[in-house]
Amino acid sequence: MSTGQESTPGFVSLRGVSKNFDGVTAVNKLDLDIPSGEFFSMLGPSGSGKTTVLRMIAGFETVTAGKISIDGEDVTELAPFDRTVNTVFQDYALFPHMTIQENVEYGLRTRREPKAQRAEKALEAIDRVKLAHLANQLPHQLSGGQRQRIALARALVLRPKVLLLDEPLGALDKQLREKMQIELKSIQREAGITFIFVTHDQEEAMTMSDRIAVFNEGRIEQLGTPVEVYEKPASSFVAGFLGVSNLLSGDQAKALVGRDELVNLRPERLRLHASDYVAAAGETTTEGVVTEVIYTGAHTNFVVQAQADSRLIATSLNEESPEQLHSFVPGDKVVVAWRNHHVATIPA
Repeated sequence: MSTGQESTPGFVSLRGVSKNFDGVTAVNKLDLDIPSGEFFSMLGPSGSGKTTVLRMIAGFETVTAGKISIDGEDVTELAPFDRTVNTVFQDYALFPHMTIQENVEYGLRTRREPKAQRAEKALEAIDRVKLAHLANQLPHQLSGGQRQRIALARALVLRPKVLLLDEPLGALDKQLREKMQIELKSIQREAGITFIFVTHDQEEAMTMSDRIAVFNEGRIEQLGTPVEVYEKPASSFVAGFLGVSNLLSGDQAKALVGRDELVNLRPERLRLHASDYVAAAGETTTEGVVTEVIYTGAHTNFVVQAQADSRLIATSLNEESPEQLHSFVPGDKVVVAWRNHHVATIPA
């Protein structure tokens, strides 16, 4: 198992943190360090422990064992409102009867900041999310993406040391979600605040994160940059969870790559050729038959039944117009080729 931990404590630091619910271990002896100013994502399937970790950092869940510190301060036993963090949820929870300006000012008002000062800070926060022109609108007059940005502004105006985000883009449609991913990363860079983001969407994590912790069964399966966890997965779970993988082992690995190991071939690294293709230097090939062709717009996915009863998926970028694409159809005999250095060994 690889966690990529640093030797020095992070700005946000968890040491031996565990959480049990009625005898069930949700988080198991977790050690984690997150530097100041990092966009850090916790990625994993439902029930993997990522949201529980976020809620323990926020103070919404108590810690069964271990210690949590933020900027050198032990916050393990502190109530949520005594921690220098703020949380943004999927549900925007904006007050419907208040204007955007009033919504963003609300937290400052509860702190009893002077009216002029809180108005200035709120406008600054609204401007940071590029919605200053809507400050006098009501929440129902805004789109989903705009409401999400206002929820961010409301959290940022309190100037927390850490902003926690619990799948905040989950309710948005795909196009708006992708746009918000870029905007969210830009806001984080401008604010310079540590963001801890929870998601089950690997593309979302890859798009925004400086580092990703891949969770599985209450533990971190792997921690690293998006490039590290995708290109050098530490386990078959990580390889399969981050994108599509062709995982080969045993007789299949021996027949296709000449190794008695668990290996991974990413679909985008495979190339399909006509049956008379001859391997180039540094390449390995295998013969097969196309069983499925799936056109997705930007890409076409080919499913190939190959040697040793292996099933390979090859992805081709559709760089030409449809009438110019050279494609294959189910039943075609093909040669699947890949460069030898594209074979990634998965640790046992």
